[in-house]
Amino acid sequence: MTTNFYAPPSAIRGSRVVLPKEEARHVRSVLRAERGDEIVVVDGQGGWYRVRIDHLGAEQVVGGILETRQEVGEPEVDVTVGLGILKKRSRFETFVEKAVELGVRRIVPLRTRRTERESIRRDRLRKVMIAALKQCRRSRLPELDEPQTPKMLLEDRRTGGRLLCHGGGDGTPLLSALGDAPESVLALVGPEGGFAPEEVNTAVGAGCTHVTLGRRRLRAETAGVVALNAVMLQAQTC
Repeated sequence: MTTNFYAPPSAIRGSRVVLPKEEARHVRSVLRAERGDEIVVVDGQGGWYRVRIDHLGAEQVVGGILETRQEVGEPEVDVTVGLGILKKRSRFETFVEKAVELGVRRIVPLRTRRTERESIRRDRLRKVMIAALKQCRRSRLPELDEPQTPKMLLEDRRTGGRLLCHGGGDGTPLLSALGDAPESVLALVGPEGGFAPEEVNTAVGAGCTHVTLGRRRLRAETAGVVALNAVMLQAQTC
């Protein structure tokens, strides 16, 4: 099986799974599955199910659960990435897709002094996230927060290590700043043009380590992916 199928927790009914219409259509029309075939279904909340197809109808696919697991494909480190809302929506979508693949736990769109948009297309981003969830064989769908300012996010004390990914000044190399990877990390990445000086000061004052991602100038969505990947790799080697 090359991908998983997604069904929300409400679709898990005891020992049976009723696939949503779009997923059912994919099973019938693309996979061309037959009664008795087995598929893998995830519920986006850490549930993983090996399912045998019992019913293939025109509008519905129903299966019986043969095996249940938890947190399949999920990393041990809990990473939140706050990324400035980007001018081109497609670039923000690219970041969201790759962040889900890499194992992000929470994505926070940031409204900063230099962002040119104030909103996101939440429904569209959720579809991108579900597609990435299935493709990379995760079982937990990351949280997608409403847009907020960096100051608002920094008031949230759920995260441990705090990183401010900013190109200006004498930042600490990211891997050096990580040290022994904490259980949770918050990484802040600015939009096009980066963070304003007062935002940098506020973040550092709130406990963020100003880090650099290298000598080259990266696009915002690339910087977000690089920072997230570095945290994940560090967590695997510690």
